[in-house]
Order: sequence, then structure tokens, then C-alpha cells
Amino acid sequence: MKLIDMHVHTTTSDGSFTPSEVCRLAVKKDLAAIAITDHDTVDGIAEAFTYVKKTASPLEVIPGIELSSIYNGTEIHILGFYMDYTNPELNKRLDEVKLARLNRNLAMCSLFQKDGIDMTMEKLQAGHPDTVITRAHFARVLMEEGICKTKDQAFQKYLNPNCKYYIPVPDMSSEEAIELIAAYGKASFIAHPLLYHMSDSKIEEMIAYFATKGLTGVEIYHSTTNSYDSSKLRRIAAKYNLLTSGGSDFHGVIKPDISIGSGRGDLRVTLQHLTNLKEYCGIK
Repeated sequence: MKLIDMHVHTTTSDGSFTPSEVCRLAVKKDLAAIAITDHDTVDGIAEAFTYVKKTASPLEVIPGIELSSIYNGTEIHILGFYMDYTNPELNKRLDEVKLARLNRNLAMCSLFQKDGIDMTMEKLQAGHPDTVITRAHFARVLMEEGICKTKDQAFQKYLNPNCKYYIPVPDMSSEEAIELIAAYGKASFIAHPLLYHMSDSKIEEMIAYFATKGLTGVEIYHSTTNSYDSSKLRRIAAKYNLLTSGGSDFHGVIKPDISIGSGRGDLRVTLQHLTNLKEYCGIK
């Protein structure tokens, strides 16, 4: 049975492996397909396609993205699949998002520095100047500097909303994220719905609303979900005629307990999910 992974990050956002290295890992795992879904950027996709072509690999690469957005004051991530990643208008909009994020990150660095914590863009980038910096990068530096022992501690003490050093990313609404994907891609899925600390009824209410705005599907399999969670999300997706997907949310050493394709060991996303998506998108 061929397996896939539709949620993978690289060094072009907050992953620790380059697009080529991610593809190499996927081939080693005998995955049929992966989606490169970096945060607010499509910059790693061309390298992934080049790797597959040069190595004559059977691995299928799906050009994707994971957009950060705001819904009712909560940060929600929307996955986009089959993005037109060379489109100049798409890249112009994403460059605007990157600039806003850069200004936010510089401001956060300044807050840390005022309190004697040597947080710099050089440390956050770690040799990858084109990386899209997220809070995970700040957490890594805090651990490397010996200020925090774990990522969870870094988020709880320094990086979550209401923490002294937290500055929110300038808002893109979830509606805008779905519209952007519709304009420059073929399908939008809500990522890991159970991570937003909502009640079951609020999760369903959100998904139902997004469905009216053009949402294509729901990520029902994720490294943080169990079989009960996935079944619950599958029922919601079916109720609103939405497709389903799944992915590990692989980041590499930033999330060392999560492996590409298998998550924390028991993730199994079958090729049928991709087949259904292709049928929906009219892709052969």
C-alpha cells in the first residue's frame, strides 16, 4: 500500500532539511508523494522538482503552502495544494507577507535584546537567509542559548500570546487565505483543526463557515491526532462535502519526534486521498 505525506516543511520556512533532503528522505521511506507546504512561501518547490527530475525519482511532489491566518482572533493555518508557484502576482503577495513578518521579527528581537537576551536575525536564520522565520525559530535560539530546556517551555514563557516578547504576525484573514489559494492554486484545506484549542462544536462551526467561503477539505490525519480524532474530523468533513487529507507536519530536528510519512510512528495516509484531490482538481 502506497503512502503519502501532504504536510511537509523545509528550510525555506521553519524546517531543518532542504527541499532536496526532504525529497531524499521521502524516497527512502518509499512514499508515493509529498506536498511541500512551507509557511507563507513557495520558495522551496522549484528545488524539490529539480531534485526529482535529476534523480529520476518516482516521488511525486505537490506544490503547496501553509498560510497563517486569523479567524475570530485565533491563528488558523490553511494548506494550499497545487499552487501556481511561479506566478508573479502570487509571489508579490507572499513577499508582502514576508516583509510584514520580517518587521515583526526584528521588533521581537529588539524586545529580547532590551532584556539582555542576544536574539538576532543571524541566529534565527541559522545560515539560511531566505528562511521564513516563525516562532519555532525563536524557540530554537532560546534552547541553544540555554535559556529554555524545551520548545514547549520557550513558547509558554516567551512566545505565546500575552507573553512579554510576543508580537502577532500582521493579520491575513482566513477568508483571504482561502481566496488567495483559490486564485493561485487548486485546493484549500484547514490544517490540524484540533490544535486551535476549540470545543468540538466550535471546530465544526468554523469548518462549516469555511466551507461556505470555498474551503476544499480538512486535514484529518496529523501527527497529533489519534484514530478517534480522525474519525471525528472525517464525519465533519463528510457532513459538509469536504475532501480529506493528512500529513506529518514534518520539520526535521525542530520536531525530532516526528518522521516524514509516519509522524510519531503510526501515521498512515493512503494514496487514495491524493487520488480524490486530483479528481476534484481535474488533474490526471
